[in-house]
Amino acid sequence: MPFLLTFGDSNTHGTPPIVTRGDYHRFDAATRWPTRAHAALGPGWELAEAGLPGRTAQFADPVMGDHMNGQWGLKIALQSHGPVDVMTLMLGTNDVKTRFGASPDMVTAGIAGLLDIALGQEMQTRHGGFKVLLICPPPVQELGPIASEFIGSAAKSQALAPLYAALAAARGIGFLNAGQVIKTSPVDGIHYDKLAHAALADAVAGAIKAMI
Repeated sequence: MPFLLTFGDSNTHGTPPIVTRGDYHRFDAATRWPTRAHAALGPGWELAEAGLPGRTAQFADPVMGDHMNGQWGLKIALQSHGPVDVMTLMLGTNDVKTRFGASPDMVTAGIAGLLDIALGQEMQTRHGGFKVLLICPPPVQELGPIASEFIGSAAKSQALAPLYAALAAARGIGFLNAGQVIKTSPVDGIHYDKLAHAALADAVAGAIKAMI
């Protein structure tokens, strides 16, 4: 029975666009893109959702905590689930927050570090080999109730897709530019609305089918 692991941040977790800071909400399983993609893959697939709001590819967050560093989270996820057949990786939105001061190249380097973990001998041997689909998130819009955390982030996030694509090609893995499929919500400029989740789910399922 094939196993799908979706690893990412709040947009993998299913956080809807933020209206009021501090309120916690999550889209239901009928709405979230990982569960919808899982259903679109057809019967027989298993799914583990590993989306953590605030997660970065490489940074310990001084506000949200050290556990936001995706390097630790990825190791935990890969040692907790499986055997994994396909893993999606979609991170980078939080890495462009103002407080990290990361350039597009630095953000991409963080993704490269995660791929080193996922594609390394230890994890590949543990799971009997698995494929990776790297997803570049759509660009950030600097608006809404959390815009102050993303000053200067729009331009950085717009530069990520070609860097991610080149990285995916170099590592021989799948790639999906989510920015060609969806846009972030104008409510907060970071998260996806219900229609975007549906569209992304279809794109991810199609990319996975093409890989296998």
